[in-house]
Amino acid sequence: MSRRRIDTVRKKMLAENLDGVVVNHLDHIRYLTGFTGSSAMLVITRTATDFFTDFRYKDQSAKQVKGARIHIIKGDPTGTIKDFPKFNVKNHRLGFNGEYLTVSARERLMKGLPRAILVPADSIFTELGWVKETVEVASITEAAAISDTAFERILPLVRPGAREIDVAAELEYQMIMLGSEKAAFETIVASGYRSALPHGAASKKKIQKGDFVTFDFGATVNGYVCDITRTVVVGKPTAKQKKIYDLVLRANKAGLKKIKAGVSGKAVDAACRRIITKAGYGKNFGHGTGHGIGFFVHVGPRLSTISEDKLKVNNVITVEPGIYISGWGGVRIEDDVVVTRGGCRVLTKAPKNLLEL
Repeated sequence: MSRRRIDTVRKKMLAENLDGVVVNHLDHIRYLTGFTGSSAMLVITRTATDFFTDFRYKDQSAKQVKGARIHIIKGDPTGTIKDFPKFNVKNHRLGFNGEYLTVSARERLMKGLPRAILVPADSIFTELGWVKETVEVASITEAAAISDTAFERILPLVRPGAREIDVAAELEYQMIMLGSEKAAFETIVASGYRSALPHGAASKKKIQKGDFVTFDFGATVNGYVCDITRTVVVGKPTAKQKKIYDLVLRANKAGLKKIKAGVSGKAVDAACRRIITKAGYGKNFGHGTGHGIGFFVHVGPRLSTISEDKLKVNNVITVEPGIYISGWGGVRIEDDVVVTRGGCRVLTKAPKNLLEL
């Protein structure tokens, strides 16, 4: 698997007329080699693949890294590349991913490779891992199942007087106990007026009767993440709460119905946004409808008003329309789906009817 993925990068590299490419982003390195440590660099050339890490990961890299020659070095990999003359060849073009390479790291590379030419090569990484292999889909499916079960387990805690941060901690604990490696991202538990914050990370605010409570969370399995959002109400919903929730749920379902291979991300976004805008809440839906997930929480393809991405079979994407009314509250409903030739398969199974707790 690792060699096949590395060969894919190598083919793109050769198409860009590059002699090599420096991979420094840890999630890319994990995807290409299997390494899960916190310090590494990968250099892929026309004839070889070299992996660099330090003494802390000597044994770990020996077990995990596939498809590359391992070098145990002292210090930062970008600073010690100077000790490997085979990369410092006059006029050899070495690509790098500018989105993840800091200015200081680039300077260290340039200092260590004065004879080589460093070339931005972000396009090589643009769609890396967007189309998932069977084993990747299986990991995301398992992460979704863990998330669904953890959510079910914490619902009895969602009551007046409970602090958002305590509910979030229990949700993350339950995911870990069910087999998650870690939370996929900072868990969102946002209640009442705070549910109008799209990224309202859990606070010390106490949940009150009548609050909407939005949960945005996910488990991680084999490095692959789930990203699910559900909104519940504490007590009986008002007529306005029912109306807003129903609009978002209709938008979510419209997006799911639109998905299939060949459809643009813009078209899926439009299917969701049309319902919310027609009801007069277009200005309250200010983010994109969805994004790809994998090793990253946010990758392509994107579902938004400006997306030119075309969906492909085995993309795994989110569909997450929302309405946010400042000072009042908000609703978001998010599912993870696998794109198929004729539609999609929904991975997140937690209930989407408005739960009255």
